[in-house]
Amino acid sequence: MSYKHLQRLQNSFKNKNVLSNIFARSKNVWSGENIVISPFKDVDIPDVSLNEYVWKILEKHPTNIAAVCGITNRSYTYEKVYKQSRTFGANLRKKFRIKDGDTVGVMLPNMPEYPTIFFGVLFSGGVVTTYNPIYTPYEVERQLNVSATKLIITNPTLVSNVKKALELSKKSIPIISVDIEEASPEGTVSYKELVEDNNVEMAILKEVKLNPNDVCVLPYSSGTTGMPKGVELTHRNIVANCQQQNTECRIHRLTTECHQDSLLVILPMFHAYGLSILMLHKLSQGLKLVTLPRFQPDTFLTALLEYRINMLYLAPPLALFLGSHPEVTEKHLEHTNTITCGAAPLPAADIYKVLGKVKHDLHFGQGYGMTEASPLVSIAPLGCKRYESVGYPLPNVQLRIVDENLKNLGPGQVGELLIKGPNIMRGYRNNPEANKEVFLEGDWYRSGDLAKIDKDGLMFISDRLKELIKVNAYQVPPAELDSAVKNHPAVLDAAVVGIPDPQTGERPKAFVILNKAAKATEEDIMNFVNERVAPYKKIKEIEFVDSIPKNPSGKILRRLLKEQYRKK
Repeated sequence: MSYKHLQRLQNSFKNKNVLSNIFARSKNVWSGENIVISPFKDVDIPDVSLNEYVWKILEKHPTNIAAVCGITNRSYTYEKVYKQSRTFGANLRKKFRIKDGDTVGVMLPNMPEYPTIFFGVLFSGGVVTTYNPIYTPYEVERQLNVSATKLIITNPTLVSNVKKALELSKKSIPIISVDIEEASPEGTVSYKELVEDNNVEMAILKEVKLNPNDVCVLPYSSGTTGMPKGVELTHRNIVANCQQQNTECRIHRLTTECHQDSLLVILPMFHAYGLSILMLHKLSQGLKLVTLPRFQPDTFLTALLEYRINMLYLAPPLALFLGSHPEVTEKHLEHTNTITCGAAPLPAADIYKVLGKVKHDLHFGQGYGMTEASPLVSIAPLGCKRYESVGYPLPNVQLRIVDENLKNLGPGQVGELLIKGPNIMRGYRNNPEANKEVFLEGDWYRSGDLAKIDKDGLMFISDRLKELIKVNAYQVPPAELDSAVKNHPAVLDAAVVGIPDPQTGERPKAFVILNKAAKATEEDIMNFVNERVAPYKKIKEIEFVDSIPKNPSGKILRRLLKEQYRKK
């Protein structure tokens, strides 16, 4: 028997022991008040900054590869990322006068420089706000304004979009261009010069005063409804979520002198899923990140082969590709031990299609989370074969299922999921009304998702209460598209909902009331909106109507619009 297969066999025995322990404790997860606790053992949360938490890994594996580009093979060791990020941070502090708590924008596709840039901002005392690199200037402008971004870091191909956004906002802030493969455009500062500057005074970093309860990341999420809001994630929130994944929840192999798991990072790092679970947690554990800037079948399949990928984190469209694409063979997944799918529920039938492509023991589990939870809430442990579930709540996490009157429900009953734990955000930035809507009894977060939890603590996501449209697992806030449609001069009122789509899950459809005597076609309005939003947010269908259903306070009743569509 080969060493590789012997190790897998030994691991399977460990998994059985872990599962039996979890199962034994799962008999007591429901309290008399119908509050669910985790069957995993609670963990201690270190009282440290995220920088301190992650870079403890330097003591063990400084020369291991931290990140490598899956296309060009450009790579950086752990000690190189650490050194360059500190140099970068010192320059941000010195040359751009970044102060503790200042917001710095990062608008980049996945690349091996992402960790250096992220930690450079934190070392400078700044707060990272991530931008989707496919945003239009109008979307960039909005986030620039609401986040109070003081400086933005992007790549040369995106500089023109950033400059247009700054013109729209009538602001002038520095732009750092990540000039790895292209020259820095005029009016920008070279990233390479900043990270390779050996003359910067590193002592300036001693001025930075970080508290674990300070905000370190400010991603934007639409929450349960409405326009995107700044999610204040503290150092403690993210450290807690990393630590929660390290006990019986752990699905990666420990890094040793002889072994380092490789992880394919194709989910976007600007999103909480890719940023926190894939980049931050896995760096803290010493794994190798293999980055791809976007999904393309050829580069995706080549990376699986060339880098012997051990771990995959996917959204449903990628899982469907693996299970159904004829070019995906056993060889591509030969070294893969675990696959985790999140962002939206995946039917068990689609999981079996992926498992049908391999002949070795491969763990496939689903997880559940959201930006506001840093982001992971639950995960299926190694060996769990309840494929339709999203696993058990993480250590230190408590869950409730409530009815429309916020009364606690019991095992197997469907209701809104409420979450409590050290990984839940501090709140939405400068938005007390939104915070009042989502926090119940102080620290119970209302997810806006319908779920049920069985008697053993396994969770199943049923549906969404929230109005978000899910396009290829991307969140599309309908209120944002309402506003974009209503900006057209011919439109009096509009409401956007998600309707079923066989390729993308859902697609945005707008119901539009035209101004009297106004003349505009569906194509006119779609073109107007679609040049102002990212591709996944584009309106695909318009229906002209005489009225839009609203409640007495003026809130759009999107549920009625969906029913109207279904009846037709």
